[in-house]
Amino acid sequence: MRICVIAFVVLTLTSCEKNINFNLKTSEPVVVVDAQIEDGQPPIVVLTNSLNFFSAINAQIFENAYIHNADVFVSNGVLTHKLKEYALPLPIGFTAYFYSNDVGAPINSFVGQLNSNYTLKVITNGKEYNANTFIPSNAFKLDSIWTKIAPQNTDTLKRVLFFKATDPIGYGNFGRYFTKKNSSIFLPGYNSVFDDQIIDGTTFTSLLPQGVDRNENIKSDSNFFKKGDTISVKFCNISKPAYTFWNSWEFAYQSNGNPFAQPNKVIGNISNGALGAFCGYAVQYKTLVSQ
Repeated sequence: MRICVIAFVVLTLTSCEKNINFNLKTSEPVVVVDAQIEDGQPPIVVLTNSLNFFSAINAQIFENAYIHNADVFVSNGVLTHKLKEYALPLPIGFTAYFYSNDVGAPINSFVGQLNSNYTLKVITNGKEYNANTFIPSNAFKLDSIWTKIAPQNTDTLKRVLFFKATDPIGYGNFGRYFTKKNSSIFLPGYNSVFDDQIIDGTTFTSLLPQGVDRNENIKSDSNFFKKGDTISVKFCNISKPAYTFWNSWEFAYQSNGNPFAQPNKVIGNISNGALGAFCGYAVQYKTLVSQ
């Protein structure tokens, strides 16, 4: 009798199997805006068209995604500057493109300043896209950084990075960090943004994982530096919209491919249906040689 019941269950479950075919439609490209301005630096704007989820990815497709000859304006409320498009040859064999201050028209160009508002306007293919951002003060203060021998690790040359920072009393401060090792570029941490909901009004110490290149496979030991590495930390105060964008973007990135992940929408600040964000950064730097 038991064998018959098991056989019935198996037959019932297998008979319920059904092939489900999804008809995934090809969507029209959407404008993607990656724009930023730091204190002491000119604005930088990268414009691309979105790719379909199942698009083949290679260097040529990425290069073809750039939007050229757009009219891009950034204003600080006093000056409005039309940015110029520049080409940047990359060592991997193709060219990146971005918009920044026009060196041929320096009269109304400017760089970012603390506690200042900025607006962005992009006109391309007859459509206009707008955004605004704010460079806050350096409310989060990066006090110091240091390294320690990696705990519970047989490699005595591996190091972990720590930092100490101070947050003033009063909620509403947001930050983002990047690290640089030796002659590499600054890379954001795997979880690069934070707020002061827990550490408001305190001086706190924490581990600071190494920034990661999301275009490469993230290795299990990516948190570790090595003895003798020159380590630089770029510690940024950001506005709440910038925090919301990067926090939702990183959550979506980490959830990619996980069928049990909570549905998530990346929340940008670009108008007219464009993707991306315009972010302001108040920047502090610290550098050391790992001991």
